Amino acid sequence: MKPLLPILFLSTLLDTVHAADQPMQPARTKPLKAEYTIYSGELGNEQAPSKSDRKLAIEINGPAAKDIFDSLYPDAKITCSGEQGERLRSKGNLWCSFLPATGYRCFLGYDLRAGKDIPGASC
Repeated sequence: MKPLLPILFLSTLLDTVHAADQPMQPARTKPLKAEYTIYSGELGNEQAPSKSDRKLAIEINGPAAKDIFDSLYPDAKITCSGEQGERLRSKGNLWCSFLPATGYRCFLGYDLRAGKDIPGASC
């Protein structure tokens, strides 16, 4: 059993050295279909932006939304619409939904005056 340990160590070391020799692959940039709103007030009761209150809500649709949805897991235990087949996933203030009738959508927001992320939509 003891001769096996140095062989495993050497094998792991060689794998690590080989991986280090591989060129790094940069992440691909992909197109994004999105809409945005700059508003003041609260979600669900958005008003025109003001000097002191400006928030950004972004909705991402299509293949980009599916890619983001697939990167967030697991599914949330709650749903918003009650539509059969609805799925929600979220991390922090980024959340995505899937509805069979409309497909994938992701939402994020940013408070432009406070400089912090906020929800981009509400149920």
